[in-house]
Amino acid sequence: MILQHKKSPVYYEDEGGGNAVVLLHGFLENSTMWYGLKPMLLQNHRVICIDLLGHGQTECLGYSHTMSDMADAVLAVLDHLQLKTYILIGHSMGGYVSLALAEKRPKSVLGLCLMNSTYHADDDELRNLRKRANRMVLTNFENMVRMSFTNLFSSESRLKHKLEIEKMLSQALETSPQGYIAGQEGMLLREDKFDFYKKLEAEKLIIIGKKDPVIKGKAILNETRDTNINCHELALGHMSHIENKEELSYIIKQFVELIDV
Repeated sequence: MILQHKKSPVYYEDEGGGNAVVLLHGFLENSTMWYGLKPMLLQNHRVICIDLLGHGQTECLGYSHTMSDMADAVLAVLDHLQLKTYILIGHSMGGYVSLALAEKRPKSVLGLCLMNSTYHADDDELRNLRKRANRMVLTNFENMVRMSFTNLFSSESRLKHKLEIEKMLSQALETSPQGYIAGQEGMLLREDKFDFYKKLEAEKLIIIGKKDPVIKGKAILNETRDTNINCHELALGHMSHIENKEELSYIIKQFVELIDV
């Protein structure tokens, strides 16, 4: 389905019944990344998947999509659907968007899962990498997308899940250069949300990949040890919905069912 937001189309899918679970994909992904997890969630929940700005079937608004901009587009859908409360599950960039949304509507959020994501802002090294990537993508888009995407997987996963990775890579290549640049610009501008996340009155879960090249999992495990944030560490990389699908499904099922009680 399509909703007009600021004169641009935002694509979303709305299925099932029960407590609403909102699934937000990561950079160079779209709502189809959730198709492996949706059947489990749809057994007892209403599931809303949304293509974020500049991704999938949702168009760009400019050359910088802040996490707040993306959250506003998501909220336009949720308000259109007249949802008062929901559980947020965000993969990578989708986690950053979830945090921005929760800041805007903290009382609406029953639970917030950062899946292969973090509450930290980019450090200087990562900001510089994003800036360099945005310069390079102007002249070598396909190679930059291929490199950005395949580096998210552990080396063993690249072999084990080769066909699925190729399928997802073909979808990533459908992202426009503008969508790529705008997403990177928005991510490097975001602020640290650790204090906010700790104080958020909702169920909280972080899912970490032990071999994730993007997220600093050890630091997160140490920082959250004496907090009300639950952490689960999985064996492989950044793409748990492919690399650790069964274990991920079980963890997420427990998370949403805990909120249902």
